[in-house]
Amino acid sequence: MNFAKTVIVTGGSRGLGLAIVQALLEGGYRVVTCSRKPSAELQGVLDRGRWKADVKWMPFEVGNDDAEQFVETAAKWAEESGFLYGLVNNAGIAREGVLATFPVVEIERTLQVNLSGALQMARAVLRVLLRQENGGRIINISSIIGSRGYSGLAAYSASKAGMDGMTRALAREVGKRSITVNSIAPGYLKTEMSSTLSEAQLAQIAKRTPMKRLGTLDDVCPLLLFLLSDGARFITAQTICVDGGLSS
Repeated sequence: MNFAKTVIVTGGSRGLGLAIVQALLEGGYRVVTCSRKPSAELQGVLDRGRWKADVKWMPFEVGNDDAEQFVETAAKWAEESGFLYGLVNNAGIAREGVLATFPVVEIERTLQVNLSGALQMARAVLRVLLRQENGGRIINISSIIGSRGYSGLAAYSASKAGMDGMTRALAREVGKRSITVNSIAPGYLKTEMSSTLSEAQLAQIAKRTPMKRLGTLDDVCPLLLFLLSDGARFITAQTICVDGGLSS
C-alpha cells in the first residue's frame, strides 16, 4: 500500500508559496494549499496532468477562517493514500510604514496573519499529528527581518520574531513525538514581498550581501525539502537563514 506524505502549504498561490508547492510535488509529496482565491499560476499547477491527483486547493484565509476545520478536511484527503505529514506556514503579509504613523488596523492585521494565523495552523495540524504514530514536520517561513529589523517594518519584524520564538517553544513541546519544528529565514528575495523596495534599495542590499545578489526562490526550496526529509530528523528548534551571508 502506498503511504504518501501530504504537506499543507499556506499561501501557495504565488511567489515563494507557489514555488514550495511545486518543489514538494516534484519531490514526491502530496500537497494541500490554500489562499483566498487561486492565481492563474496556481491554477496551471492544479490543472497539470502529472500532478492533478496529488495537489488540492481550498479557499482559506489564514488568521480569519477556521483553521481546525480546514486542517481536518485536508487530513481526510491525505488519508485517501497516506497521511498528513507536515505544515509549511508560509502565508504572510508585509505593510511598510514608520510606526508613529502606521495605522493600528494594519498592525493588528499583520500580527493576525503572520503570527496568530501561524499559531492557529500549527495547533490544528498538531491535533492531527499527535493522534498518529508517524511523527511529522512543521516549517515556519520567517525572515531575517525578524532578527535584524528594517526601518518601516516594525510590525512585520515583530511578527517574524514571534514566529521564531514559537518555533523554539513548540519544538520542545512535541520533540518527544518525533515532530520537528524549524524556521527558514530568507533574506531579500526577488518576489512580490520585496516589490515595495526601490531598485536603488535592492541594489544597496545586494551590495551589502557577501554573495552580492538577492536571493531567489530556488535558494529556499532545497533547504525546505531537506528539513522535511529523514536526514533532518534530529534537527529541530532552529532558525536557519538563507540570505547569502547578509545577517553575518
